[in-house]
Amino acid sequence: MDIKEILRQHQLWLNGEGGKRANLQRADLQEADLRWADLRRANLRRADLRRADLQWADLQEADLRWANLDFSCWPLWCGSHSVKVDKRIAVQLAAHFCALDCDNKEYQEARRSILKFAKQFHRISEFPL
Repeated sequence: MDIKEILRQHQLWLNGEGGKRANLQRADLQEADLRWADLRRANLRRADLRRADLQWADLQEADLRWANLDFSCWPLWCGSHSVKVDKRIAVQLAAHFCALDCDNKEYQEARRSILKFAKQFHRISEFPL
């Protein structure tokens, strides 16, 4: 699989210039350098993104359901809103939120409200909740 060509074709598709939507379903993208990749609306279902670098990747409306994101870098900017995820990924993100060290009263209230959900994280035995 030529990831650079897939991303080039995807960019053309996004721009309405032909190309085709990126279909990376079940793709092995372990440790892939996807920094700055424009993955808007890409199909990443069941993709193996373990240890992938997704810094500054644009994942808006990308389909990440059942993808493996362990040890990857989730972008914390507007490029990660409206991403389609499954419960496993939502639980993982909730666990990371709950593991923050923040003494703010509002944060503590929000943490308490999702802690039960976050404790379903598949790596909870290794996690400081």
